Amino acid sequence: MLKQTVMTAALAVAALTAALPAGAQTKKELVAKVLQLQQTGIDNVGRALASQTSQRVLQAAGQALPRLAADKREAVAKDVQADVKKFYDEVEPILRKRANELAPATLGAIYEERFSEDELKQIIGWLESPVSKKFQQTDGEIASSLAQKVVADTRPVVETRLKALEATLAKRLGIPAAAAGASGPGAAAAPKK
Repeated sequence: MLKQTVMTAALAVAALTAALPAGAQTKKELVAKVLQLQQTGIDNVGRALASQTSQRVLQAAGQALPRLAADKREAVAKDVQADVKKFYDEVEPILRKRANELAPATLGAIYEERFSEDELKQIIGWLESPVSKKFQQTDGEIASSLAQKVVADTRPVVETRLKALEATLAKRLGIPAAAAGASGPGAAAAPKK
């Protein structure tokens, strides 16, 4: 009987040990893991900001195209698309990089504040639970927070490039520079709730 109890206890300890991670994880390590799992979403914040700004510029340019002579519209439209693509290709990595740099301090702080270690473990495991619903609700809110910080932090760089793009488009379209552009990189970046 004693031998069976010892054997059962040994198996229970072995099972518990196997279930635990290699080392006990701190809350900061758990938050870092959640951020790692959210990498695609963080990258998408930068991509979305670059895309929104580019789309606004394309829309503004599209409104100006009818003012051009019919024989020039198609060529100018292709040039405008190429200019906007170049703009996007330049600012998207800047915005994506900055989103990743700001994520630990912005998102990580919110995760650390609002979730316990046990909850973070459940999130990491993507289990179906009330905690998962809480995480999904918080995720939208914190993505908005990150987007606002990325816009504020990158505004000078993006605005400089946006003004250069607007000047190029205005020249192509034969209109004053102010009429060709958008109102800045953050105007469309305010997430809708």
